[in-house]
Amino acid sequence: MDSDDEQLLRGRVYGQDPGAPGQGPRPGQAYVELVGGPLDGLLFDITGWTEAEIATGAALMTELGQFGTGGRALYDPRSGDPGRWDWSGDTP
Repeated sequence: MDSDDEQLLRGRVYGQDPGAPGQGPRPGQAYVELVGGPLDGLLFDITGWTEAEIATGAALMTELGQFGTGGRALYDPRSGDPGRWDWSGDTP
């Protein structure tokens, strides 16, 4: 990923259209920051997730990962820092 792509992603919420109005975190929602990998710097909305779901992490669709379109980036909760999820790799 080049620096232009990285700048585009910073401060955005995963799954929101970058060109749509009203971007960014919304009041009353619970977010974690994605750290490392292709979605580094994005916020991910975990509002309504159970503790078990949060502990499992997420496989998030992205075109920016190793497998391109249709691939997923794997993110897991950081031990001792519940507000950050670390990238653990990509999967098809």
